[in-house]
Amino acid sequence: MKNWNELRIVFMGTPEFAVASLDKLVQAGCNIVGVITAPDKPGGRGMDLQQSDVKKYAIQKGLTILQPEKLKNPAFIEQLKALQADVQIVVAFRMLPEIVWDMPPMGTINVHGSLLPQYRGAAPINWAVINGEKETGVTTFKLQHQIDTGNILLQQSFAIAEDETAGEVHDQMKIMGADLLLKTLQQLADGTIQETIQTNTGVNHTDYNTQIKELKHAPKIFTETCNIDWAKSVQEVYNLIRGLSPHPAAFTFLNGKKLKLFKAEKILTTPALAPGEFETDQKTFLQFACTDGYISIKELQLEGKKKMIIADFLRGFRVR
Repeated sequence: MKNWNELRIVFMGTPEFAVASLDKLVQAGCNIVGVITAPDKPGGRGMDLQQSDVKKYAIQKGLTILQPEKLKNPAFIEQLKALQADVQIVVAFRMLPEIVWDMPPMGTINVHGSLLPQYRGAAPINWAVINGEKETGVTTFKLQHQIDTGNILLQQSFAIAEDETAGEVHDQMKIMGADLLLKTLQQLADGTIQETIQTNTGVNHTDYNTQIKELKHAPKIFTETCNIDWAKSVQEVYNLIRGLSPHPAAFTFLNGKKLKLFKAEKILTTPALAPGEFETDQKTFLQFACTDGYISIKELQLEGKKKMIIADFLRGFRVR
């Protein structure tokens, strides 16, 4: 059996969230024999080719990089086999075909941003905040056929503050996930880790011992998810705003233009306006009515404008 820092590791990831985990492994002296990330894609105003955050980091560290268009491509499969990985790590990547995830002898480990089996899917951080959860966490688990259903390795939970945004939870989770990943690798290598089978009624684990009555899912966020329904309660709208902040952002319309909302405050009262109607003093506040109060906007972005705080926005825009 190899020591954990002798394991041949292939790392798969694309966005900034994954960089924290890759950096943790590099700083710990792990043997990263290859990094798999998304192909460069046109973006920005000039539509120049953009490198993923993981690729930028891998270049800085002189790591071997592969950017397959298709994960079942025979040439890529041969390149992957040639790396002779003992274990593969997946953090914020795409779905892997079995020929890929089943390749290394120690399996493929995924870092997932929820306390599985809750919030399986593409957007676990967003949905935990949108649903008003008081707690979330991170899970390391082994990939198998169905998405996010493999055996749990380790978990760690943390509290979500009442006013925290998805972005703030994301930043806390990426560090926690990186630490948990290294701990997972160390225990996997020395044979002390205990795999726990996921069930749909609960998971018996030292860090997560709650019986689950109803599974909550974390599907991809679509445009219609972000469109605010002001006929809902203040709490529901407030949670939606912070659960989609800073990206992709909840939105409504103001004077016929799309208005993205990033930060807000709750005002619980009997509203004098119908849901969706708004009032402002044109100087310091803009608030929209819900069924049981108002949402007072604190940070926003009008279509075609930059993001700004409410006072700056009202100074330069006449609301009518």
